[in-house]
Amino acid sequence: MAWFKEGERGLAMSIRQTAVPGGYALGAIVLPYLAYTYGFVEVFTASALFCLIAALFAGFWLYEPDFSSSAAKKKQSMETSASPLKDLRVWRIVLAIGLLCAPQFAILTYAAVFFHDFSKMDITLISTTLAIIQVGAIVSRIWSGRWTDKNKNRRAYLKTCAWLSTLTFLALGTLVSAAGFYGLSETALASGLIIGVMIIAGISVSAWHGVAYTELSTLAGASRVGTALAIGNTCVFVVLFATPIAASSLMTHFSWGVVWLAAAFCALLTVPLFPRVEKSYALAPRST
Repeated sequence: MAWFKEGERGLAMSIRQTAVPGGYALGAIVLPYLAYTYGFVEVFTASALFCLIAALFAGFWLYEPDFSSSAAKKKQSMETSASPLKDLRVWRIVLAIGLLCAPQFAILTYAAVFFHDFSKMDITLISTTLAIIQVGAIVSRIWSGRWTDKNKNRRAYLKTCAWLSTLTFLALGTLVSAAGFYGLSETALASGLIIGVMIIAGISVSAWHGVAYTELSTLAGASRVGTALAIGNTCVFVVLFATPIAASSLMTHFSWGVVWLAAAFCALLTVPLFPRVEKSYALAPRST
């Protein structure tokens, strides 16, 4: 928000949001191989090395933007806003972000277990599938940020992603339920279809992050963006904590199909929570 102007922020935030799928793709390729070939000591050693590299990058590259110019000072003075804690619009999009993270976290935490348990896939195929999902998430996030900056259609895009996530997870849940019911879970055809739908669902439910955080930041205003993003991230990590618990309970008491259908329901709940699409809407937050 401080480094980029309106029309650039969607792409900038989307690039920032590629860190998670990028790291997950790297982990999906490297860590299972290390665990299988060497052991968990090497897995945690590699993880520590990644953390060290990240710390070095932060030390070299992170700095505060220069607000010394008169234009920057004028911009800051114009962006006084009410606290995001008092803005219902902020809370609605925060809740939508959190709920739409639930299907994504279900894939991140349980897709590998699901493929091994349900379809008896080998580790190479599982790792490749998860890596494809995360690479697709990276590409789609960057593209969506650039595209919504150009077309100024963040709200419409967010609702489209919510609907697409709902439909793809509904298809995944239905396919898994049918394959399990008819005893086809380990067949090549069913496995191929499940992988294909899982990839589409995983990319769809990951593509919106940068756009959503840009919209949240814009609603809050640059002077309050820290508070707004903190609220959003808190909600996301609450969902990250709750999703594995809920998914494991649904899988234990019901089936894998129910897990993915529940993910579809979470995505559906976000459709009315994202801001209403309007032909022209104010990008600045309400002032006190």
